[in-house]
Amino acid sequence: MASTTTGLPDRYRPLDQIGPDETTATGVIQSWRAKDRVLNRDVAIRVHVPAGPAAHAWITRALTAGGLATPALAMVYDASEGSGDPQAPGGAAYVVNEWIDGETLAERLRSGPMPERDVRLVLRRLAEGVAEAHRVGLAVGGLTLENVVLRPNGLVGLRAVPAASGTVHGDITALGELLEACLTGVGPGARPATGPSDLVALARRARSTEPGQGLSSVAAMAALLAERPRTGPSPSTPHRGEEVDGGRRRRGRDRRPEGAAPVRLGPGALPPVPPVRPGSDEEPAPHARTSRDTVAAGTALPPAPPAGEDEEPFGVLHGGSTAADRYADPADLDADDEDDARKHRLVVLALPLLALLVVIALAWWIGSSVLSVTDSVDEDIDGSTPPASSAPVAEGGAGEETAGAPGPAAAIAGAEVFDPFGDGAPENDGDVPLSYDGDPATGWSTLTYRGSPAFGNLKPGVGVVYDLGSAQDLAGVTVQTAQPGATVEIRTAETAVGGLDDFTVAANGTLEPSTELAFDDPVTARYVLVWLTGLVDSPDGFSAELAEVEISTAG
Repeated sequence: MASTTTGLPDRYRPLDQIGPDETTATGVIQSWRAKDRVLNRDVAIRVHVPAGPAAHAWITRALTAGGLATPALAMVYDASEGSGDPQAPGGAAYVVNEWIDGETLAERLRSGPMPERDVRLVLRRLAEGVAEAHRVGLAVGGLTLENVVLRPNGLVGLRAVPAASGTVHGDITALGELLEACLTGVGPGARPATGPSDLVALARRARSTEPGQGLSSVAAMAALLAERPRTGPSPSTPHRGEEVDGGRRRRGRDRRPEGAAPVRLGPGALPPVPPVRPGSDEEPAPHARTSRDTVAAGTALPPAPPAGEDEEPFGVLHGGSTAADRYADPADLDADDEDDARKHRLVVLALPLLALLVVIALAWWIGSSVLSVTDSVDEDIDGSTPPASSAPVAEGGAGEETAGAPGPAAAIAGAEVFDPFGDGAPENDGDVPLSYDGDPATGWSTLTYRGSPAFGNLKPGVGVVYDLGSAQDLAGVTVQTAQPGATVEIRTAETAVGGLDDFTVAANGTLEPSTELAFDDPVTARYVLVWLTGLVDSPDGFSAELAEVEISTAG
């Protein structure tokens, strides 16, 4: 659709309208894909009608967003409240955003739900970007499936930053709706929300309006998405203590005769006493009468076991036990069990403390013995013996080479600029071969950034990926530069990758005229990324240079 928008500066040429018009309390916002004639790049332009004071609040939000530097939110390049004359160049109220290429989340979810790993990664990165906006007091708004774009390099981006209006709670709710959509899909391929229970619960909490049930912040949501799912113990599995105590109580209950009601005694009543010892041939004497609820022993105690059978199938020792002990009331058994449990807990607590005391005593004794022996040896032979660590000099006068010494330099098959957070503009790509041509007088440098050594607050870094042609064991990287002071990370990978997180950090430091960045341990890799994280002063702003890069193999 061709543009009929007027009032924009001549620098921007609208190409196609994207998305429907957004109606707000102050007017209507139209979104366009446009060409920046000065920098020769595609941008996204949103125009507010009418211009002037009606667009003031929106432009203020856009200026706040201009200070953000996160790949999850489209960067704000330019903004103007306009003069209010729709026919004059620059009379329109507009915001210019970074143009983000890629598949929208709505298009992706029409084919069905996303895998769990992708859901966690996409929503975490998006939530981290929104949390950064909340940190500076900006509610983003516009968190819809159509505005979230899956970048080709594995990152995620939000178009139309910021929306005309928004609230922090609205952003949390919108992220919950996006999470639920990722678990269900949209359109014909949609299905009920299934998947990891923690993600389903997180989506429900983010959308909850119940007091105390929702999420307190987007940062909390990002932290929960970053955690690995944990599987708790099955609720049906009893703890060991419960199993043991429960078994004892069951054995106590099993000793009651079948069909007999439990004996209940009133306060002050004496327990029933058996008139004769079980198993005797004497005639039972009349049982003693006591007050209140005293009952006959014959109804309260189990019958004696038949001759030849074990009275206690659980191997209970009867030496010294009396009939009253062996036929105690179950309530007394429970009390005994509780005493046993308390003693067991005391033993469990006491044993580690005792072991700790033993270890401390042994350490003190060994330390005292070693120190006393060392002192006596020093007194007996003071400087008469050469150091034991002195190594004999090899024939020809050359010392023995250390095991960790680096080997020869690896041959570099090719290299290219690595700029995953950039806007697509070249970063002196043609000068990359000069950084490994063997001549420190030539090299590759970044563009010149203004306002801040942190790449003008536009991105976290830029670098060069060196391809060694095949995986090799590497010991470190040596970097020469004519602009010392820049900060750098050395990252490695065995296979071709797309995102910064796919490279593993092997070393880091601040560049001097010649800096050797040795790895703690040999690293096997084919690709080596020299990732610049901070620039230094240059005549027109801030930049950094790689004059010569040498990658050392492990010796």
